[in-house]
Amino acid sequence: MTDKLLEGRVALVTGASRGIGRAVALDLAAKGAHVIATARTQGGLEELDDAIRAAGGQATLVPLDLMQSDGIEKLAGIVKERWQKLDILVANAGVLGELTPASHVSAKTWNSVFGINVIAPARLIRAFEPLLMASDAGRAVFLTSGAARNRKPYWAPYAASKAALDALVESWAKEHMSSALRINLFNPGPTRTAMRAKAFPGEDPMTLPAPEAVAPAISALCLPSSKRHAEWVSFPDET
Repeated sequence: MTDKLLEGRVALVTGASRGIGRAVALDLAAKGAHVIATARTQGGLEELDDAIRAAGGQATLVPLDLMQSDGIEKLAGIVKERWQKLDILVANAGVLGELTPASHVSAKTWNSVFGINVIAPARLIRAFEPLLMASDAGRAVFLTSGAARNRKPYWAPYAASKAALDALVESWAKEHMSSALRINLFNPGPTRTAMRAKAFPGEDPMTLPAPEAVAPAISALCLPSSKRHAEWVSFPDET
């Protein structure tokens, strides 16, 4: 039986319909949080909701395209009206783009990758910072990648976007060195996800950790008791 370490807390998870986002949403709900789950896929969200409720948890589903001009801001307004705070933000949604020479990347791909991987997190920060500050122990975790630091050929859009995300989040975190808000980046490493399969089609996925194995490490950063701040945390965490 899972301890209800997050009883009474409200958590927002983006990209929650599959992969790591789904696993994190399930884990946070199992720990007692009310999960606001967002994704573009209605069917995936409904399956997540069924799983959360079957385990005795609670969720609010929000079909949302993070590229929508005002969707994030409208969601923040709804959260403020209903809960007056946000305790946990897990910014998991991300896209790979194309693995191709940098000179071949289209403007559409650059806009899409940076839109989801950088601009959407920046909008989440702007929209939800006041609600996270209204919590007695606000926690924000942004999913990054080793590609941000180990920049391989043909990975320009994804690597550049994750490097930009790191800079964004690290700068924001340092603005909150004296507040109760704790902000961290989390690198899950190679994980058995659809994005990983797209990037490495010849790899045996069964040699990789499942999202369910990674999720508790992310949830640990979301606990009120967690003091970690302004860190780049990798899985498995050796600290």
